[in-house]
Amino acid sequence: MSEAKRLAGEKAIEFVEDGMIVGVGTGSTVAYFIDALGRVKDRIKGAVSSSEQSTARLKQHGIEVLDLNHTGTLSLYVDGADECDPHKRLIKGGGAALTREKIIAEASETFVCIVDPAKQVPVLGKFPLPVEVIPMARSLVARRILSLTGGQPVWRDGVVTDNGNWILDVHNLAITDPVGMETELNQIPGVVSVGLFARRPADIVIVGGEPPKVF
Repeated sequence: MSEAKRLAGEKAIEFVEDGMIVGVGTGSTVAYFIDALGRVKDRIKGAVSSSEQSTARLKQHGIEVLDLNHTGTLSLYVDGADECDPHKRLIKGGGAALTREKIIAEASETFVCIVDPAKQVPVLGKFPLPVEVIPMARSLVARRILSLTGGQPVWRDGVVTDNGNWILDVHNLAITDPVGMETELNQIPGVVSVGLFARRPADIVIVGGEPPKVF
């Protein structure tokens, strides 16, 4: 599977153009993209990173990490996903970086999602849906999610996001209306962000393989 991830990550380099500031996600597949980006670093102006983990890897390659507040709109964002449906809607947040990932996706003209074949699903929800919450709202949000979705929220104990918040993972979902669920869960007080990328889905999905598939 790591070979499929590597192939997807390296294929995404084809979308990098000279002079770009590249938005960079988080995770094992993105790590291969960062390594490939390091080989063409002289072609780009720098990167905007979605996590401390990715920032460290970018800096190891000598790639300048820039502040999104100073860059404006990005041309390209490359990130992985935990699940991807046929409409390029995603579940993300297994690595607890969903809020910053969602911010960069929103700020980018083109979102390229890189996955291995196991991440493709007909309906989102088998992978537990991550929801980032303000710590004091954890129990409140869990109760609301249970009543709204019927899913089972589980606190990801011991995990603190880069923003100082907690994660609830919602199990036993079959998400037939991802945009509706994303909108509804976003309204609960104490929710920082929801790991559904449906309102702003990927524009391009690269599935690792020999050869990688692009759709």
